[in-house]
Formats: sequence, C-alpha cells, structure tokens
Amino acid sequence: MSLIKPQTLKGFRDHLPETMMPRENLIETARQVYRSYGFAPIDTPALEMLDVLVGQGSDETDKQMFRFEDAGGRQVGMRFDLTIPLARFAAANVNQLGLPFKRYHVGTVWRGERPQRGRYREFMQCDFDTIGTTSIVSDIETALVIFDLIQAIGIHDFTIRINNRKILNGLLEKSGLLEKSTSVLRAIDKLDKIGVEAVTREMKETAEVSDDQATSILKLSQMSGSNAEVLSQLGSLLDGNQTGEEGVDELGQIISAVSAVGVNEKHLKLDVGIARGLDYYTGTVFETTLDALPGIGSVCSGGRYDNLTAKFTKQVLPGIGASLGLDRLLAAQEELGLIEKIRTPAPVFIPYFEKDRLNDYLQLAAVLRREGVGAVVYPEQKKLEKQLKYADRQGFQLAIIMGERDFSEKKCQVKDLARHEQHEISLQEGFNSLLNHVGSALSRQS
Repeated sequence: MSLIKPQTLKGFRDHLPETMMPRENLIETARQVYRSYGFAPIDTPALEMLDVLVGQGSDETDKQMFRFEDAGGRQVGMRFDLTIPLARFAAANVNQLGLPFKRYHVGTVWRGERPQRGRYREFMQCDFDTIGTTSIVSDIETALVIFDLIQAIGIHDFTIRINNRKILNGLLEKSGLLEKSTSVLRAIDKLDKIGVEAVTREMKETAEVSDDQATSILKLSQMSGSNAEVLSQLGSLLDGNQTGEEGVDELGQIISAVSAVGVNEKHLKLDVGIARGLDYYTGTVFETTLDALPGIGSVCSGGRYDNLTAKFTKQVLPGIGASLGLDRLLAAQEELGLIEKIRTPAPVFIPYFEKDRLNDYLQLAAVLRREGVGAVVYPEQKKLEKQLKYADRQGFQLAIIMGERDFSEKKCQVKDLARHEQHEISLQEGFNSLLNHVGSALSRQS
C-alpha cells in the first residue's frame, strides 16, 4: 500500500504545542475580560441550514462559504462568523435568555478566501455581544471591553478606530446615493487596502457615482485632527440630515464616556473612513489596529447591528459586539517577537535517574501539583545530561534534581534552565522551603 502524504489543505494548519499554548493563553485572557463585564458563554453548531447563513453577511462571504449537501439531502453551510449563528440562537431562545442578553463565544469559523498574511480558511474568533438594547451604554461598553482586552493581552501601542454607519448613510442621503449604499460602503471599506483611486473606480463601476459624488464621499477619509475637531467637521458636513446628525451625536457620547473612564485619546480615534464590509452593521463600528503593524489589518472589530434577527423573528432584537481575531493577532505577536517558544505548560521538570527512587520522584511531582505548580517526571532512565537537554528544548523553566546522595541528605538541587543557575535546597523540614523557592523562581521568570 502506498503511503499518503501527510499534508493539510491550503489555508488550513496543524497547531504544534508552541503555537497552541499562546492560543489558549489568549483565549483564557479573553474569557476573563468578557466575564468581568458579565458576558456569559454560549456555543452553536459549526453547521447551519444554508438559508440561515446566505444573504446575511455580504456577497463576498456568500461566495467564500463552505457549503454542501448533507447525508439527509439538506443544503447546509459552515459558519463564516459567530454573529449570524448568534442571531438565529437569540431568535430561538429569547424567551429563556431574558433581555438584554450578554454573551461571549469562542469558536472556529471557515471562509474559502485566499490565504495570506494573518488570514486562513479555518480560524478562530472570540466574540462578545449584547442583544436586546439600543442603549448607547452598550456601544460605550463595547469600546471599553476592546480596550481592556488588548491591554490584558499585553499590547499597549494600539488604536481603536471608531465610526458610525449613520454618518456614512447620512452623507449618501445628501448625495442622493442611499439606494446604492451597499456598493458604496463595500468600496469605502477597502480604502486602506487599495487606496483612493481604486475605491473611486470601484464606486463608479458598481454604484455609478459621478466624479463630484465620489469626491464628496471620499472627503470623509481625508478628515484629520483630534476627535473633537473631526466631530465638528462632521457636524457641519451633515447639518440638516437627521441620520447623519444621529451618528455624530452617538460618536460624541461614546468618545466622551470612554475618555471619562480614563482611556487616552491615542487609543480611540474617530476615523470616518472605516465602514466594515459586512452589510448587517447599522450604527457604531470598530476596528483595532496595532501601531507597530498596521498592515496586518484589524485584530478586533465589530459594531452595532439592529436588524440582524429580522430574518428569524418579528421581535426586534438589536445588538452590538466585537470579535477578537485570534489567529491574526497571534501572527502579529509572532512577527513582533512577543511569543515565547515553549512546548510544555508545566514549568518544572524532574529527571528520573535513580531506578529505586521512582516513587519518591512521583511523590515530589504530586506535592508540586497540589500547590498548583505543573511538574513532569521524565518516564525513562537516561543520563542526566540527556534529560536536561530534553527539558531545555521543551521549554521547562526549572529542573529539580535528586540523586541518591540528595535523598540520603534530604536536599535537592533546583536548576534554573533559562538562567543556568543552580541552588541547593534543604528538605530537612519537609517541602516548604522548596515550594517557596520554586514559587519565587517562577515569579521572577514571568
């Protein structure tokens, strides 16, 4: 029998321990931040009935969707984000949930797009959303969660770019282009990627805008200054248009509240050039970029969607939320050298080289684990040098070494594998001295 080449599909990846551990750490950080704001976990199926997903995102996401006929002859699709399944979930369970309902969801999604830097066909999202209220408080809270989340991850040079679709729609109303808003907004959303000339060309081709209309729309992308100065410019530009004025007012409230909480303006920038490509956004929109790597795109984005559940229920269920782009953020962290290459979640390694002392080694590991310190006993008797070489390669932080003489004299050697330092610890009065030393050593390393 010929061997099958052990390869993955294009756009799909295996995750080795050194990549999975940072992923799990990020997910746990996101969970902690979301829970601190009262968001509760949910889950939904990877597969949905095709009519649940089609027509909910954009023409592009419809094209990218993985779809097929299942064993029962039904047309199904793999979820391309976690927001559309949330709309179906909320409509089905609203009577049990109570409103407003705050949820977070960590799950895998699939899009058949062209793989590129930070983009894959299978990737994970970490979403949080508030369903059942149009209150500006939820918009403000969304900005604060994003800020706390990126800070908690350990990134301090980032910008949350904020806009409101009502501003864009208000300008389109004034320009007589509201009926072509979908095509225009999709083009505007590509400003950072393809530039002004290409966006202008696309608007002319897809929405048949005139040169004057294109110039008027693209004035938005050229607005500069502080948040207050941009709000003032918008107020003048949209004066007399109710939709646009609502958008300006909402942005003003969010910026004021976030500033009052203590978020520096350098982290929250009003950028009227962002639109978000998905069709379901109706109000505030967010994109978060890393100052050191703006080209990698948004690592946390989202916005308000007040009509998303209309396909599933007559009950009005407005919502707002955002999604942490886990894989893109990890790619950025790796590029910035912020990810430590380790292969084990256990910090302590215990070599096994005295044949008759296996139970003692296992007892030592058990003591450490009971104190919340992960420990691994090497499973084979080998030379100490080979075992320590393995420990260093796997990324263990400390090795606790005990030979027959150490056992008889009730002591151990603690080797700091990163610093190449070694300390002798007495065990005459039990394990407390060892536990204190291990705790201090691990704290220094973290």
